[in-house]
Amino acid sequence: MKHISFFCKSAALAAVIASGALPSYAKTNDKGISPELLSRLESSYRQNPNHRALRNAIAGNSIDVLAVNAENRNNFDTYFSHRVKSRGITDQKRSGRCWLFTGLNVLRSQMMAKNDLAELKLSQNYNFFYDQLEKANLFLQGMIDYAGRPTDDKMVEWLMRNPLNDGGQFTGIADNISKYGIVPAEVMTESFSAENTSRLNNLLSLKLREDGLELRKMHASGKGSKEIQERKEHMLAEIYRMLALTLGEPPAEFTWTRKNSNGEVVDTRTYTPLGFYNEYAGNDLQNGYVMLMNDPTRPYHRLYEIDYDRHTYDGSNWTYVNLPVEEIKEMAIASIKDSTMMYFSCDVGKFLDRDRGLLDPDNFDYESLMGTTFGMDKADRIRTFASASSHAMTLVAVDLDAEGKPKKWMVENSWGNGANDGHLIMTDKWFDEYMFRLVVDKKYATPSTLEILKQKPTFLPAWDPMFSPEQ
Repeated sequence: MKHISFFCKSAALAAVIASGALPSYAKTNDKGISPELLSRLESSYRQNPNHRALRNAIAGNSIDVLAVNAENRNNFDTYFSHRVKSRGITDQKRSGRCWLFTGLNVLRSQMMAKNDLAELKLSQNYNFFYDQLEKANLFLQGMIDYAGRPTDDKMVEWLMRNPLNDGGQFTGIADNISKYGIVPAEVMTESFSAENTSRLNNLLSLKLREDGLELRKMHASGKGSKEIQERKEHMLAEIYRMLALTLGEPPAEFTWTRKNSNGEVVDTRTYTPLGFYNEYAGNDLQNGYVMLMNDPTRPYHRLYEIDYDRHTYDGSNWTYVNLPVEEIKEMAIASIKDSTMMYFSCDVGKFLDRDRGLLDPDNFDYESLMGTTFGMDKADRIRTFASASSHAMTLVAVDLDAEGKPKKWMVENSWGNGANDGHLIMTDKWFDEYMFRLVVDKKYATPSTLEILKQKPTFLPAWDPMFSPEQ
């Protein structure tokens, strides 16, 4: 009967269309695309004979291939006047852990130089385990804290949209390592799910959303705080089990043999992860660094804090100083000259020539190919969601001209070996347009920047469009 009913309705609709008696909502008005307007659009395209040639070329080729600016491929200079020594390229594989790779790469370089180590690789999987566990608790406790609000409340909705992911930023590194320490890569090796995070993320998010609903129902039914917290602990135990099955269980202690830069054995000792960090690094990650942002949509020389932009419930919201890009460059140059790498993030997908490992707005001439202009500035791109920070890397080099002005920059990436031995080169022009965040040791921060840190921060909501996690 259902099939017969559907057939009858379809036949009736066809009869109405054939008769021309369309419902009023389907009729075209002067604000829609009328047949006359469509005819004019078609004519505007067809009157240019060059369009046919372009169409034929684009039909069988990538837009980027055809938009390559051939003139810009000449005189590609890979020399840098100031460069921090790289300690080996890492590979995040099919995961969004760039922020973690970047943070650990910065630390690794410092640890090797400070302790005269021949080689050191750190386990991303170890810190990732605790990152996911902490994010799960952050979500569940958020569900409890906001259980009295309706489901369409902006904060409740944001939490449900973002229960957990594998992206992040520097404060996540600072809080994670300060609490759990670090271990060498061989102590907790990568697993398939660590290198391919999408399925694990999906399952964890699905479970957390289910758990979040249950916690809200418990609150609505009048359950007490103690009972709700006990239930949350049971939920976290399930998350822990899922993480242990897919990533492995983190070690409480481990034995490690230290070798100096000549490859000679210094000693073999047993460490806890936190003890290992304190002995070989010891950086005050929570208080010793300043996070800089170039966001032209907001006033410069102000301090900002983003609500819930943290990885742990008891951690710190991401707080940053918004500065003109030239002031950020000044501190970046000071750090590089002192052989210190930095956590750096940008909109890496814009104008990237993967074959050369070059980021340059002149790499591709989309305007000539498409016969139009793309004229938004950085602020307009941010306001319209056309650009935002998407990827974290390690800033390691700058090339200065005779007057000390930067010509180009280099970052150590976490995409494995590729062009420039796994590094990306960016022109200073690209740096201006698509660089967003930089974390510098406070000893390289200008006095005026340190003064801004004393301000009461302007509080921004968790859903602010600028602050998606780096992947």
